[in-house]
Amino acid sequence: MLIKAQSITKAFGPVKVLKDVSLQINRGDSIGLIGVNGAGKSTFLKIILGELKPDTGELIRNTERIGYLEQFAESSAEFTVRDVLGRPYGHIENIRRRLREIEDLMIAGGDIDWNALAEENAELESKLAQSDVEDEGKLRTALEKVGLSADMMDRTMDSLSGGERTKVMLSRIVVQAEECDLLVMDEPTSHLDVNTVEWLEDYLLDIKCSLLVISHDRYFLDKMATRMLEISNGKSREYKGNYSDFIMKKMLDLDRMEKEYRKYVTQKKKQEEIARELHLDQWFLTTHKTRQKMIARMEEKEKPEESREITVRIQAAHKSGKNVLTAKDLRVDLGGRTILDKVNLDIHKGDKIGVFGSNGEGKSTLLKALLEELEYEGELWVAPGAKIGYYAQHHDRLDLKLTAEEQILQLIGKERRGEARSLLARFLLTGDDVDKPISTLSGGQRARVAMCMLLLEETNVLVLDEPTNYLDIPAKHAMEEALNEYDGTIIAVTHDRYFLDTVCTSVVEVADGRARVFNGTYSGMKGRPNTREVVMDADEYRVLSSFTNWVTGRKYAKGERVLITPAEQKSFEWALEQGKLKKTGGRQRKKVAVAKDEKKDG
Repeated sequence: MLIKAQSITKAFGPVKVLKDVSLQINRGDSIGLIGVNGAGKSTFLKIILGELKPDTGELIRNTERIGYLEQFAESSAEFTVRDVLGRPYGHIENIRRRLREIEDLMIAGGDIDWNALAEENAELESKLAQSDVEDEGKLRTALEKVGLSADMMDRTMDSLSGGERTKVMLSRIVVQAEECDLLVMDEPTSHLDVNTVEWLEDYLLDIKCSLLVISHDRYFLDKMATRMLEISNGKSREYKGNYSDFIMKKMLDLDRMEKEYRKYVTQKKKQEEIARELHLDQWFLTTHKTRQKMIARMEEKEKPEESREITVRIQAAHKSGKNVLTAKDLRVDLGGRTILDKVNLDIHKGDKIGVFGSNGEGKSTLLKALLEELEYEGELWVAPGAKIGYYAQHHDRLDLKLTAEEQILQLIGKERRGEARSLLARFLLTGDDVDKPISTLSGGQRARVAMCMLLLEETNVLVLDEPTNYLDIPAKHAMEEALNEYDGTIIAVTHDRYFLDTVCTSVVEVADGRARVFNGTYSGMKGRPNTREVVMDADEYRVLSSFTNWVTGRKYAKGERVLITPAEQKSFEWALEQGKLKKTGGRQRKKVAVAKDEKKDG
């Protein structure tokens, strides 16, 4: 056992952030920590690291060899890349910290073992001299592994781009990994491109230390995690398996808890009615008191927490015609350098295009060219009936001085205050959050205000730049469901592989100045070795009660007909067990992706 946290609580003033959170980390563990924004995940990490003390509960740490990647990359002018790679959990900094402690002890004097301190000081000075040389090589190698030049070592962090700063923090993981028993990471994939995320996944799978990771990246959690810890309403619940396993098991848990709670409420109400009747009919006896004692001894069942969900539907304007956008031999030059060349796109009504690629390859440049915000060479035709809505990655359309309510009222009219608040509430923005300046809101809250603005526009083409950034997993699901139901055309730049697979019908990889088009999902483009498409016989089911398939993220309405093949049975398992589906007896053929070792049915 490396760390054990038992019944941890933490409050900031009157706000109880953590009420009962427990976790044991053993050697070899790879744990995903999830929860909605503001659930207390980062607070719990800081308690694990010893940066915060819990109010109550027990924390046992059997190691100090802990590496840490913060959520936000260092951007100060005070520190160079070399400084950041060695602090505050690096090997060299630990030596220097102990040397400072020894110096303070010697200055203070008093009852100390001077000989022992002098020997330790000499030993540490020798280690430091040796480590400075050895670690310089490690630092350079670490930078090169994440695609950065070793020449950046003496540059200050504020001189780097956001992507470069994040990669510096990643190289810090590489530096620390060999020295650590446990690596703690807070949103390590934020702002990383797909290629870098996949490099990180492969690297983490090869290292030997334990992992504790906060992440909203569902593909990352599926690949990395063997256990999941969810923090919700200040309490923790643990599940074995990866993110997909967690979703399945949580739905079953919630359904079971709901049934147990309803049964408990029904039985308690029945016993209370019997006790009242006994008291009225036999007021001279104490029989009703015996019944009341039975009620008091009943095992109380906890009511399942009510999860608030973003409810959004983006309504498309009148259709734009079959052909929406055509680019032929498109070329974009910036600063005397060719960014994109020979780009050919043919986008039709209803297409949902996902654009991905490494940082700096020209994804956002492509979007701006298609929006005709940049000069270009070649041919570009946009349908006259195209009504384009644009979602900017950094929420450029938001006026940070305004409140969320004022921002919406600017679009719909100042007299429609109630409607504005109702609309914001659908995006879980209520109470004080509606009245705060947007500059004080979190990244996720700003993203929801921007989504709300997009909802108010009449569009038939959406151009989206990183639409799932800053969003927690439930908000991502809501965004994806809305975009899946959207009748118009979508062009989205994203690093979110889950989004590329669940929303997009085609993907475009931007690399080396070219845009490579693939008709299919991201996984299909990458040629996942474990799957293939086959045709199977599918049983027809009728939906008796609406539900969401949390593996695919799709919602099913009451009365809807669903075709399910043997390969898909597992993803519908909990819905079948809970009686939400009824077989009609009909059968049809259906194309489905299956594992290669599965046999084709029929």
